[in-house]
Amino acid sequence: MQVVDLDRDTIKRGLAEGSLLVIDVREPHEYSAGHIPGSVSHPLSSFDPQAVAALVADDGRQPVFSCASGVRSVHALMAAQQAGLDITRHYKGGFKDWYGAGETIA
Repeated sequence: MQVVDLDRDTIKRGLAEGSLLVIDVREPHEYSAGHIPGSVSHPLSSFDPQAVAALVADDGRQPVFSCASGVRSVHALMAAQQAGLDITRHYKGGFKDWYGAGETIA
């Protein structure tokens, strides 16, 4: 499995440039309580590789999985790669890193 860890600055830059699609794999109640602005919700508990593939194809930006701390995002990467998707990036620190650094949340 290939895993590329991205840090907060890379995520911020990618969102600002419009080059990254942040896919939040936390549960809906976690996402609704606060998330990275511009991220989309796709919970790991109901993970559907075909839905992710369609989302990525329709969007065109480089997909990056994110979760609370970087554990579930790796599980999402494994599931996506096992399904044949070419997704390798995740936000290593996740939402806890983002929120802990005082970044804006939605």
